[in-house]
Amino acid sequence: MYLSNIKLWNFRKYGEVGSTFDLTKPSLDLNFTKGLNVLIGENDSGKTAIIEAIKLVLKTHSYDYIKVEDKDFFDGSTRFRIELEFSDLTDEEAKNFIEWLGWKGTGADARTFLKLNYDVTRNDKKINPSDIKAGSDSEGYLLTAEAKEYLKTTYLRPLRDAENELISKRNSRLSQILLGDPTFKNKDQNHELVHMFEGLNTNLKKYFKGEEINFIDKDGNPVKKAYDDGRIIKDKIDGYIKDFYNEGIFTEFNVSSTELKSILEKFSLFLESQRNVGLGTLNRLFMAAELLHLNKKDWHGLRLGLIEELEAHLHPQAQMQVIEALQRQEQIQLILSTHSPNLASKVKLENLILCNKGNAFPLGKSYTKLDEKNYIYLEKFLDTTKANLFFAKGVILVEGWAEEILIPSIAKAIGKDLTAKGISVVNIGGVGFQHYANIFLRQNPPHMTIPVVIITDTDIRTYEKITEKVGEKEVTKYVKKDNSIEITKKIAEINAKSTSNLKYFPAPQWTLEYCLFKSPKLTEIFQTNAKAIHPQIFADDKDFELELATQLFKQGLQKTEIAYKIAHDLDEIAKDLSHQTLHLNEAETTDSIYYLIEAIRYVTNS
Repeated sequence: MYLSNIKLWNFRKYGEVGSTFDLTKPSLDLNFTKGLNVLIGENDSGKTAIIEAIKLVLKTHSYDYIKVEDKDFFDGSTRFRIELEFSDLTDEEAKNFIEWLGWKGTGADARTFLKLNYDVTRNDKKINPSDIKAGSDSEGYLLTAEAKEYLKTTYLRPLRDAENELISKRNSRLSQILLGDPTFKNKDQNHELVHMFEGLNTNLKKYFKGEEINFIDKDGNPVKKAYDDGRIIKDKIDGYIKDFYNEGIFTEFNVSSTELKSILEKFSLFLESQRNVGLGTLNRLFMAAELLHLNKKDWHGLRLGLIEELEAHLHPQAQMQVIEALQRQEQIQLILSTHSPNLASKVKLENLILCNKGNAFPLGKSYTKLDEKNYIYLEKFLDTTKANLFFAKGVILVEGWAEEILIPSIAKAIGKDLTAKGISVVNIGGVGFQHYANIFLRQNPPHMTIPVVIITDTDIRTYEKITEKVGEKEVTKYVKKDNSIEITKKIAEINAKSTSNLKYFPAPQWTLEYCLFKSPKLTEIFQTNAKAIHPQIFADDKDFELELATQLFKQGLQKTEIAYKIAHDLDEIAKDLSHQTLHLNEAETTDSIYYLIEAIRYVTNS
């Protein structure tokens, strides 16, 4: 069995101001996959709320103290509701929930499911008692304590204290994990460990009585020996006891308990031959112990792990190693949250769930407009630097390094700090925008509202290449042409691809560099820096525009270096907006760089 769906009404971030409580219109309706589910998105996007809702209904194996709080109610509402649905129950699992099961489908396609609901109300800030119910209808019936035991989850909190979870103490998490394993479960006094500790108890008593003890020394040899030191200590204490009681009462040294639970509470878990290890190592050790619990044999209940901020205390390479291992877990379901682009780039796209503005969007094949080729492509090329798009408030997709370097500086020059506004500029290294853009496009409502911008060249050449024969030689010339009609048509074709949240901003001229040259605002700064990088090509006695066109044809322009120098100059100007000489904010709509300014304003909602 696995958690296949969660529905939320008015829970934390998931609600709508002024809406009526309608059971047919949940604030969140989210499907999960059987295996790995990774919640991603910007801060405060609702990732934790989803995990908290699951935990609130199912509780945890580690007996965390979990209760409803005022913050669980959306925006001052007086009622919230959580529904969880479980699918693919085996016969062994289903028998634990016979009276609460429902059926979907008919005939050979009929499948059982289990639906839980937790409906909580409050009056005058007092939260009314409520209990978990289950059943195929909206009301359901109370779930028994025994049935609830089969639905508990394993939960790893953010910034978890792994060391504290692995050391010996009363009710330690390690002892709970071991007691749940078939090796120890229901063995009680018959377990081998109990007999070992009973033998230790016997030898302990003999030691303090000065009697002979049979044991194996450090070299592995059998030894039979009595110790006077232990007897002397016991005699001294017995002397004090005699003075206190004036009766024939004697002391006895003993192991505190030989019950299996007590024995396991004395255990700690470390890595062999390693001590004083770091938090990252302990975190991985803790997760390994929890996986033992989730994969235990002969368990006919839910195998669900909830992990917040998987990357806690882990360096990037360790993060990738851990997530690869978790993706190989076939028998358990995991729901994780992360802020790490490293993890997001390593997880298969169909296992990601993007949280944004009161909704959550699975990125599986049945939800996005990505096709099979897109998924294969992104699995190869969606690296760490590009995966930051999952955590942004807005995304700018660009063709290459020049745009990636230059656009943040142009934004600063018009008073827009892309970093402060949570905007990611993603260099896709080509024109395959649709591979990335379709991540944000949905087959069915609800649709994403994250503003996504695609800045692209029109690649309609202003010059044409002509080869003429002069005598015995062929001479190549570059001749300017009127391409206005062709560009207008191309721009219209590109703009037609725009949707509600995805906007294309094509260059009104040949390329970004040609637009910079044609811009009244930036032509001087562009020409100055192009000459600094290519002093021989752009000599003062040459036609700059013709030489620029020639280099664009030959692909000989060092675009990245020129963009870097322009960006540096723009950053210097932006440091003191009151003394700007460029005033890019005042650029006319006819300025050839206006498309960049318009794109920045759209993605920043300003």
